[in-house]
Amino acid sequence: MTVLEQAAAAVLPAGSVNCDIHHPNPTMRELMPFMDDVWRDLIAARGITQLDSIAYPGNAPLSCRPDWRDPAGGLSATPERLAAEALDRLGARLGILNNLCGVHMFYDSYMAVAVTRALNDWTRVEWLDRHDGLRASIVPPLQDIGAAVAEVDRCAADRRFVQVLLPSAAHQPYGHRVYWPLYRAAARHGLPIGIHAGSAYHHPVTSLGWPNTMIEDYAAQSQIMQTQLASLVSEGVFAEFPSLKVVLIESGVSWLPAFLWRFGKFWKGLRFETPWVDRSPTEIVRDHVRLTTQPFDLPDDPGVLPRLLDQIGSDEMLLFSSDYPHWQFDGDAVLPSGLDPALVRRIAVDNPLATYPRLMERHS
Repeated sequence: MTVLEQAAAAVLPAGSVNCDIHHPNPTMRELMPFMDDVWRDLIAARGITQLDSIAYPGNAPLSCRPDWRDPAGGLSATPERLAAEALDRLGARLGILNNLCGVHMFYDSYMAVAVTRALNDWTRVEWLDRHDGLRASIVPPLQDIGAAVAEVDRCAADRRFVQVLLPSAAHQPYGHRVYWPLYRAAARHGLPIGIHAGSAYHHPVTSLGWPNTMIEDYAAQSQIMQTQLASLVSEGVFAEFPSLKVVLIESGVSWLPAFLWRFGKFWKGLRFETPWVDRSPTEIVRDHVRLTTQPFDLPDDPGVLPRLLDQIGSDEMLLFSSDYPHWQFDGDAVLPSGLDPALVRRIAVDNPLATYPRLMERHS
């Protein structure tokens, strides 16, 4: 048994929150009841039967653990099965659903808005209404920022939506002001912005062009996260929206100290270019940015994590997640072993509740 396999996930403290769970993508047939007639007719005429995922191919081992697949080889989780595997089995009380449907891949912005609205309503009716322990992220149609703001305002009325979810690679860096109305809406409702590994695939996932393999795509996600983080800080998003939190989901963790060191070093020499960045990027990131714990890209050595947290300089930045149903760990070893119980509680309970204020509200 490896060090990671010795982690006792079942003894997570009471009230733990699983901050990254993926429910199955709906088919277009499942979304039809949530669309107007004009869109049902148009989608049928175009022969669109399902939404492509911005996650990885369904048959790839990384995409779903073998014990979580159905007999046909896919993920057919119901709310009850998902909660049993991603909440109850791990000792978590609440879980946040992050849908990775490829709505951001539409070039037809009108259709993107209609499908995105249907997707959020489908999540509400078919998942949130069917299990009290589930919460969800709002998926906005990034093809039309005005419509994205309207969708956040519409969905935020349901307090079980606790976050606004964006793919890590969209049409341009997220610090650009075109996105600021979306951040203003999120801040107005007290919702963090979640940036999840994935892409709209309108641009290559690397700075050099399209790679040939999935492993290159997967490894490049941390580079995309670094680019988005640099953009958000450099463009002054957190100066403009001081209450806003950003959660980097499925980004990995161990890249952060080296990136902050390099980012801060160049900021010192070039700070005249961004006068609105009035303190070090490291301080800004510690205050405003959080990272989910899976995939936990660390070696098995239990002494590495304390050194990593010391380099980051904060124990408030990590949020517990399982990344269900992706295969990032064996058994129930969702966290590295050897963690101090007080740190486990902070990662699994205190930090999520501080990041997502709506989680503390009770819902019937």
